[in-house]
Amino acid sequence: MSCRTGLKVRVLIWGLLALFCATVAVADPITDKIEKERKALEQLKSQIKEKRKQAAEAGKKRESLLQGIQTLDERLLQYRQAHQDISRKLRKKDQEIEAINAQLAKLRISVQERQDAILARLRVQYIEGRFGYWKTLLAADSYGDFHRRLQYLSVVSERDYALMGTFRADMTRMEQAERQREEARVGMLSYKQSTEKHLGEIKSVKQEKHVYLTKITQQKESYEHALQELERSATRIDSLLHELEVRRRAAAVRPPAGGIAPRGAKGALPWPADGKVISFFGRQKHPTFNTFVQRRGIEIKTVEGSAIHAVMPGAVVYADWLKGYGLVIILDHANGFFSLYAHASKILAAVGAQVGAGQAIGETGDTGMTGENTLYFELREGAEPLDPLQWLARR
Repeated sequence: MSCRTGLKVRVLIWGLLALFCATVAVADPITDKIEKERKALEQLKSQIKEKRKQAAEAGKKRESLLQGIQTLDERLLQYRQAHQDISRKLRKKDQEIEAINAQLAKLRISVQERQDAILARLRVQYIEGRFGYWKTLLAADSYGDFHRRLQYLSVVSERDYALMGTFRADMTRMEQAERQREEARVGMLSYKQSTEKHLGEIKSVKQEKHVYLTKITQQKESYEHALQELERSATRIDSLLHELEVRRRAAAVRPPAGGIAPRGAKGALPWPADGKVISFFGRQKHPTFNTFVQRRGIEIKTVEGSAIHAVMPGAVVYADWLKGYGLVIILDHANGFFSLYAHASKILAAVGAQVGAGQAIGETGDTGMTGENTLYFELREGAEPLDPLQWLARR
């Protein structure tokens, strides 16, 4: 190969290299741009996913306002039940200590009596001296007299021995009773500490519920969502009562024998609980927001734990939680009428149970969407709400 040919080849190679480098230099910005766009797209997808998650959580939160109240109520009832159990155990320990104290008082009297008898015998033996028994025996004037004196001394000796044995037994029982009393006192102290703990937990949960209710009632959006949930719960009640009414008509069920005739009882039904009516039947305006609600019943302010009474004879058809209403009891009076009792703290009648007029079916409380101890009461003719104050006895 000539020098000129080699030179041409080298020039061609260098030219191709230069062209390749130029092509790469031009391609680099395009590649970078594509990579940046890809990362931006991934970031946008991540943001969209996060926004969707937040929206779902917000929706879930809005839809579970009343569920949040029910969760707090369930915790509160658990703490109250635990507190009541501890209080019962505390009273039992107190009775146990009283019984032990009474037993100790009797034992102390018995020990004192035996101690006095022992001291009296010791004084006699001291006066008679070491040979008192022998003196008594040697003073006999015949064998028969000697035998009688020996029997007498044997009886006295056995009695003294029994007296000492009884004294020791009483002392042992008294020591055991003292130990039992101390153990009962330690147990009582433990129960008192548990009681204070549960009272603190009850106070904490009640405060948490108060804050929760305040938030709902003072924020219009939360309040409106809570009302929507309450309306759904009320619709559930309507559906249940409508279904029961249809079943009853199909079965042609008659009122129970001896039951109250509803028409004759208007204005004479017994009250479901003692207390003052604080919320009335019908259309009510919210004190803060310019909104109205249609109340299907009345609210009675009560003392916590007071009895809830059936207003007529009937059967329990519902006894459970209902969102917004707390613990609820519904009675079917088998005469076209139903009654509903809500915000209870305890249910005393199971589903299917037959109850009489005035019978206690539960205890009042503050469960559901209420911040104080109230009983919410409805009276229905079929599924149609009635004003309870027109049916309850005047007072």
